[in-house]
Amino acid sequence: MLYAIKIDKSPGPDGIRLLFLHNTAEEVAGPLTMILKNSLAEGILPHVWKRANISPIYKKGARNEAGNYRPVSLTSVICKILEVMIKDSML
Repeated sequence: MLYAIKIDKSPGPDGIRLLFLHNTAEEVAGPLTMILKNSLAEGILPHVWKRANISPIYKKGARNEAGNYRPVSLTSVICKILEVMIKDSML
């Protein structure tokens, strides 16, 4: 899973870079699995996983109108990995 992630994406509010996870996949996989399993078992997500950095991205039209922008949320990389694992197990 960690080898399959795209390394060119931006880090979220947790500051963890995908390149770091990709390069240290063997060392990080065990502890990360334990963290994710405990989080699911307890039904609690760390607060930083729930936070997002929201940035406006320009679409088209006049740049001074708010309706011409769309919000993009940068969420936690670890939370994205958890979401993909849950989706894969459900499908």
